[in-house]
Amino acid sequence: MTGPEQACPIGPVVDLVFSRWTTPILWALNEFGRQRFVELERRIGTITPKVLTQRLRQLERDGLVVRTYHPEVPPRVEYEISELGRSLGPLFATLAHWSDANLAKVDAARQAYDQR
Repeated sequence: MTGPEQACPIGPVVDLVFSRWTTPILWALNEFGRQRFVELERRIGTITPKVLTQRLRQLERDGLVVRTYHPEVPPRVEYEISELGRSLGPLFATLAHWSDANLAKVDAARQAYDQR
């Protein structure tokens, strides 16, 4: 008998990268580079500070984000996508291309389905 990971080898990657807030955080860091917490919070919009902190810690633990603490007055913390996180760039580009090419088709299919 095979486990879910063997049945769908991309499942663990989807769980890691495509959770509710992880994708916009990684996207923002990949697209716009190193950012402070407040910049990320503004760019993402509707995320709460608590959730952003939790996600950034998890992404740092997973090796996808690097946190740099600058011992200044006041202290400054910056986040950037790691080399491992940057390796997701082609995946993001492919998904963005798919989105541009196909979301209108998905919307049309939904409308056709709903009219039945």
